[in-house]
Amino acid sequence: MTKADIITEISNKTGLEKQDVQATVEAFFKVVKNSMIEGENVYVRGFGSFVVKKRAQKTARNISKNTAIIIPEHYVPSFKPAKVFVEKVKSGNKVK
Repeated sequence: MTKADIITEISNKTGLEKQDVQATVEAFFKVVKNSMIEGENVYVRGFGSFVVKKRAQKTARNISKNTAIIIPEHYVPSFKPAKVFVEKVKSGNKVK
């Protein structure tokens, strides 16, 4: 399912114009992105948490040159689904 599919489905279920739904969805994503850029986590009860995780500095290998490189510590976005959401997916997921 793409973002366009989500917008169409929300529009059909709510009766709102697609442009209004698209603006709302885009605003939601912008708020989540900006919050995470600022280091804040976003919690959506019953759905999950958008969290910022810190990755420690580590040594990696460049195989082609056979040299060690240092990867500095950095932050990455992550999503952790809520337990309720995970259970619903487990019980309702059908193999196609």
